[in-house]
Amino acid sequence: MFRTRPEARPATVEVMVEGRPVWVPEGASAAAAVLLAGLPSIRETAISGSPRAPYCMMGVCFDCLAVIDGVTNRQACMVAVTPGMRIERQGGARGVAP
Repeated sequence: MFRTRPEARPATVEVMVEGRPVWVPEGASAAAAVLLAGLPSIRETAISGSPRAPYCMMGVCFDCLAVIDGVTNRQACMVAVTPGMRIERQGGARGVAP
């Protein structure tokens, strides 16, 4: 019925989600990349181990914590994708520096 005009399509960038290449629209969040990759969850809670996925997508709930480019505890919904970004699942309780 309706088609997007070719010149109106957003540019895409390639990011790595759990080692797999995923093409996402330029300006999208890392959490959106996780959802586009089809992962069932992005992390497990530290206490019960229950799976969590991006929920609020606006930085309120902290359910989208991930390892982004080697940095842990990043709110994936608040980080815009960049070409070559690496997004990994975060597991367990976070470490605390002595």
